[in-house]
Amino acid sequence: MWKYPPMSGIRDVAELVSVAAAEQPDQLAVVEAGGRSLTWGRLEDEVARIATGLGVMGVLGGHRVLLAVGNRLEFVTTYLGVLRAQAVAVPVNPGSTPDELARMIVDSGSRLVVADVDTVGAVRDAVATLDSPPTLAVIGVEPGPGERAYDELRELPARPVPPLQDPEKLAVLLYTSGTSGRPRAAMLTHRALLANLDQIAQVDPPMIHGDDVVLGVLPLFHVYGLNAVLGGVLRHRAKLVLVERFDPHETLTLIDDEACSVVPVAPPVFAYWQGEEHLVEHLGPVRVVLSGSAPLAPEVIEAFTGRTGVPVHQGYGLTEAAPVVTSTLCSVAPQVGSVGAALPGVELRLVDEAGRQPEGDDPGEIQVRGANLFSGYWPDAADGPADDGWWSTGDVGFLDPSGDLFLVDRIKDLVIVSGFNVYPVEVEDVIAEVAGVAEAAVIGVADPTTGEAVVAYVRAPGADAGAVEAAVRAHCEERLARFKRPTRIEVVDALPKTVTGKVQKGRLRGIERRRTLGLLE
Repeated sequence: MWKYPPMSGIRDVAELVSVAAAEQPDQLAVVEAGGRSLTWGRLEDEVARIATGLGVMGVLGGHRVLLAVGNRLEFVTTYLGVLRAQAVAVPVNPGSTPDELARMIVDSGSRLVVADVDTVGAVRDAVATLDSPPTLAVIGVEPGPGERAYDELRELPARPVPPLQDPEKLAVLLYTSGTSGRPRAAMLTHRALLANLDQIAQVDPPMIHGDDVVLGVLPLFHVYGLNAVLGGVLRHRAKLVLVERFDPHETLTLIDDEACSVVPVAPPVFAYWQGEEHLVEHLGPVRVVLSGSAPLAPEVIEAFTGRTGVPVHQGYGLTEAAPVVTSTLCSVAPQVGSVGAALPGVELRLVDEAGRQPEGDDPGEIQVRGANLFSGYWPDAADGPADDGWWSTGDVGFLDPSGDLFLVDRIKDLVIVSGFNVYPVEVEDVIAEVAGVAEAAVIGVADPTTGEAVVAYVRAPGADAGAVEAAVRAHCEERLARFKRPTRIEVVDALPKTVTGKVQKGRLRGIERRRTLGLLE
């Protein structure tokens, strides 16, 4: 079994708050857009109180706590309180449907669910379907029967919590597509989270430093926002400005008003900002834009930097890598189209179908090794790194002589919408539940705003196409989070098949390419 070097000093992410609070208690740590704020001293007190309250509510070390909470102070304090209590945080998309929430609650075995005013309705509907419902703590609304007010978690003075002894203990479960085609929870240990923060901290020039004001518009339930942004702020003692929802104009105004110097975003943001008249003026305080979660076209970077003068650095990452693997900040000489070179402490290699190094300049499947890797998928650590520490990403790329990585394709049949993973089989299973649908095939198509969009081809021979489309759309709205829903539904009498009966999705993608070129109506 591959052994990672032991972590020194800090043993969990929440301990970063304790150290900062001891040295600079009155400095602002986190602020909400136009609202509340916490200094490092107050953040430490809140985290310690919540860790105490979790114990009072019966949450013990190793128990799972599901967070259905948006980008607000309570997410930050609860997440860190869960880690301080040595329980396991399960952040989920606040836009999840009741069906999705119920499945994640059951799959994770969460003992406590925290919901805010925007998510409490869906969470209550989800909990009502369960035979053994967890305790529900609600933020900003009156508790219902059997529920607890969130303030109960933080009402008692903090009690000392024994320090974490083993950084290999599970810290976070994050649901992702995994390798099986259905959402699975990646198991991230305290070691993995801290390792990636240390790897990022060794990048020169730095992504974040202590004088920075960092925009927190990326969702905190996503690994990019959770560890690369929130974790990075904690690691460097910067200031985080939380934004509940992205609005192109309001977010730009906020960047200007709060003097944000580091702006981490997902690729769709550039399309939204393209038409902003006062883009250059609003980005005056910004020293760097960091793009991640999906590839960004070189021409987009060139146009943005040419107009604003603000450098854009992108990288490659995965939930299973906590998340950053490469960055153009690590490149010896950044190459157009690359996602940068590996972070210090991260190793990359390419393999062919036989597991050997590809010949010449041929692309290969990307494998990663480093202390930032996950331990496998919940609950049995399946499909994690091999005994020698290497893990196959399912992505295909090539490395240039300087070590820069270029992404070519994905082995996994994955669609990435605004940086969020959508696995087609999950959508296909939901569509198949609709009466009259014989079969469904879901693919991703290029979209100028979200990068990719979901398109569903639905086989319903002899049925009224309009009625089927309406029924499928309504069912998807009920069962799937917004980013997973098909933007277009094509009702057909037949789907192209191989001789073995498998749907030829390549032909469907070819149809979409011809449609884009105007060769199809």
